[in-house]
Amino acid sequence: MPFLSRISLPFMRDGSYLQHIPSLNKGLQLKLKDNVTFFVGENGSGKSTLLEGIAEQCGFSLRGGNRNHNLNTGHRFEGYESALAPHLQLGWTPRRITEGFFMRAESFFNFASYIDELAVDDSRILRAYGGRSLLEQSHGESFLNLFNNQFESGIYLLDEPEAALSPARILAFMAVIHQLDKSGRAQFLIATHSPMLICYPGATIYQFDEDGVCKTGYEETEHFSLTKSFLDNPAVYLRHLMGG
Repeated sequence: MPFLSRISLPFMRDGSYLQHIPSLNKGLQLKLKDNVTFFVGENGSGKSTLLEGIAEQCGFSLRGGNRNHNLNTGHRFEGYESALAPHLQLGWTPRRITEGFFMRAESFFNFASYIDELAVDDSRILRAYGGRSLLEQSHGESFLNLFNNQFESGIYLLDEPEAALSPARILAFMAVIHQLDKSGRAQFLIATHSPMLICYPGATIYQFDEDGVCKTGYEETEHFSLTKSFLDNPAVYLRHLMGG
């Protein structure tokens, strides 16, 4: 059973940019029944905004990290706060938890730099990330070392984790999810564009679009159907795109 079991949001009429996000401005009532939940939709559809709001309510650093990492500092994050977080109501089963991690691909460099800053005074901190500076590893290698060494128990909020992963490493990441999912010790909320990730068995998928947020199957998502159609016959798409 997931730790975070309910996400509620009222109508957005606060005068901010939030009221212009169709998937969120009418309010939300999401029930989470599985340990793995995916948020899918186009860029700007609101999925990352929701994930960020949940992260702030959990007390995680918005540039990436957990409750022990320095909150919301660094390039582009100095004093940054989620506009959505004050409006969210989260329901926990059986109680609110504080363990977990927020990972956002776009600010992973900031997070890796922060870990290096801490390691100047205490190099032992690098043991939790594979024993080497994250900045000295390839992007995909550092992501997987983060997943393998930091993910143990708690709630994990991941914003487009596939950004640095090859197809083979996406499969390796799915194995990490599976191990923790089956242990019952971890819950994952993942905003993604990956047609591979959303095929994870037994996961709940929420589609964010102009009509709001609704549950769907992976075969009904554009991510899956468009990718499959393209790979089945790329020549047709390329002829259309390139004018014959």
